[in-house]
Amino acid sequence: MSLVTVRPPAAVARRRFSFLELSSSLSAIMLFSSHVPRWLQVLLTEKFFNACIIHEDAKKNEKNILCLDCCISICPHCFHPHSSHRLLQIRRYVYHDVIRLDDATKLMDCSFVQSYITNSAKVIFINQRPQTRQFRGSGNFCTICDRSLQHPYIFCSLSCKVNYLLRTEDGLSQFLFECSYLPLNYSGLDDGLVTPDSVLEPSGSTKTSSGSGGYGEVWCGALASTATTTEIVRKKRTTLTVCRPTCPPVSEVSGSLMSRRKKTPQRAPLY
Repeated sequence: MSLVTVRPPAAVARRRFSFLELSSSLSAIMLFSSHVPRWLQVLLTEKFFNACIIHEDAKKNEKNILCLDCCISICPHCFHPHSSHRLLQIRRYVYHDVIRLDDATKLMDCSFVQSYITNSAKVIFINQRPQTRQFRGSGNFCTICDRSLQHPYIFCSLSCKVNYLLRTEDGLSQFLFECSYLPLNYSGLDDGLVTPDSVLEPSGSTKTSSGSGGYGEVWCGALASTATTTEIVRKKRTTLTVCRPTCPPVSEVSGSLMSRRKKTPQRAPLY
């Protein structure tokens, strides 16, 4: 008689670990390895835009600046003691942290990372964003989180590229750049908040401030057609205004119509 082994429910639950959870756990372990510099670890794990404890009662005390030399996040009121250090401003769009692409390329290779245009500047997301559901259609997808991307991008954020390099390469040394000077002007420092009304679209589209095509030309074309229509209406109104004195008054026209008698109807001739 053969015995049937019944697997306990707890063991079944342990086997239901998703690949994504296991992947994120391995990524967290590799992120804090010796191959990743300390400033990059803080950039990918720090919770920015929290209130500064030192300047708790001050206005605009959100910590939206990363000091690469001290490896800490600071608020604008903590700026002056770190003015000579390498500083990186963090911005936020809809509760997600972004940095300017110009600043990121000074620190590491950001090729194949999806960039976006907001406030006339290209930005990239620091960490991957949660998805309600994964959609597998045609086109490019993020190598780590399967987010839909435009061609030729294969990473949706900076953290996805770092995780991919840690899995496939020996380290990040050949992808990191030596940057000994990364200043941040205090007068040009903003709150880092990008409002939802701002334009945020993939840089792969052809929208530019000079009107080089894409959505920009369509929008400008619509404005031009609207302006032309307005001019035509104005010209028509002006012409009608000029013609009004030459037309007979309404009372005269109605009077002539009332005095007109109805003649006897005539049949058409028969051929």
